[in-house]
Amino acid sequence: MKTLLNCVGPQPFARLFATLLLLMATGHKVVAADDILTVTITQGVESALPMAVTEFVAPTGDATGKQIARTLREVIVGDLDRSGRLRVVRKSTYPQQPADFLGVDFPAWQGTDAQSLLIGRLTPSSGGSYNVEFRLVDIYGASQELGFRVPTSGQAARMTGHQIADIVYERLTGEPGVFATRIAYVAVERASDGGRLYRLNVADSDGADPQTLMESSEPVLSPAWSPDGRKIAYTSLEGSRATLFLQDIRSGQRTAVSSGEGMHSAPAFSPDGSQIALTISRDGNPDIYVFTLASGQIKRITTNPAIDTEAAFSPDGRTLAFTSDRGGAPQIYTVDLQAPSPRRLTFEMGPYNARPRYSPDGASMAVVTQGLNGKGFRIAMIDLQRDFMNVLSDGPLDESPTIAANGQLIMYSTRAANGSELAVVSSDGRVKQRLRLSAGDVREPAWGPLPAR
Repeated sequence: MKTLLNCVGPQPFARLFATLLLLMATGHKVVAADDILTVTITQGVESALPMAVTEFVAPTGDATGKQIARTLREVIVGDLDRSGRLRVVRKSTYPQQPADFLGVDFPAWQGTDAQSLLIGRLTPSSGGSYNVEFRLVDIYGASQELGFRVPTSGQAARMTGHQIADIVYERLTGEPGVFATRIAYVAVERASDGGRLYRLNVADSDGADPQTLMESSEPVLSPAWSPDGRKIAYTSLEGSRATLFLQDIRSGQRTAVSSGEGMHSAPAFSPDGSQIALTISRDGNPDIYVFTLASGQIKRITTNPAIDTEAAFSPDGRTLAFTSDRGGAPQIYTVDLQAPSPRRLTFEMGPYNARPRYSPDGASMAVVTQGLNGKGFRIAMIDLQRDFMNVLSDGPLDESPTIAANGQLIMYSTRAANGSELAVVSSDGRVKQRLRLSAGDVREPAWGPLPAR
């Protein structure tokens, strides 16, 4: 049972409770992956809000509880530091390690750099689980900002940490956190026979707890999450044929959605999850189609001798944005699904613009661009209201942008010295991170939705 501690909690808590109960009741049926992404913060915000996170207190002599407490703090601190908006001050500067609000020595804390303080404690519950009680404290106001008691377990500890970080982040910044979301990506490494091995993985937003959904000696392309976060659509070239699959993450069961001659690729779900936009070259020419999952019906959206691909639904589901070279070079076009007559969106934004992805509010769009100088491939955000492009990355080969569910972060694949890795940049370009595999390439990222409320 969830318990509110002396304050009204923010929206993410409902997601937290539902997710924790689900994780405690059932486990992932996918296979743990060896590939772990390592996160490096390459650029942050100098004005990041300083805060402290004390050690979470566990029952004396309880080794399992102590390990869960360590995991919780480790995840929370990592998430908040990665945000670029918050900064956890060094533990060595903490004047004390309070376990509850009444134990906070406010004059002592006011002598540190921290402005906020997160404290927590674990108590045993039934069936080997625990309750986590945590409180966010305003140091200079000498008051409690929020407090909750939530269930957790050894298996759910990392997710609990991510969700607590989301709650803290939203309370202090006013923006929803996305630490509890998951990412999908394709990991590529050399196989023992000298060929390549492709793995479709899902992992926490910080790259931890990677799970392999499928692996193949043939390329795996373009993973896309369903809006409910339960399934992933992707293209596999196994059997020397490009087939679009829809795979259930928990059970591993998959279904061929579209296959046959030519390419069946670049899937994108509609906001309600009822349809998938994709590219099919059924007659030898790539065009945009929309597949309705319930009926199995497929509707052709574009008919043009050019290459039309990489479609994305607008947040209201009424419009598709896609890449087309019908004007002589790849540019972004949009089409109203009720009156299919494509119009060009990018005119004076450089010689190459591709792979459009709408922000959750529909006000902006992430694209791959060469910019006005035509050099390198960068990630940019287009302000659709002001018709303005802001280049966020520095190349030279950046691709496959995917936007977090809060619209504040963009993940993409980038070329590095030892192969491809993932990078994350904030929508204003001020915060940057890199996610690297110890060996092999990582590409084609897809950021999952917020957990169900």
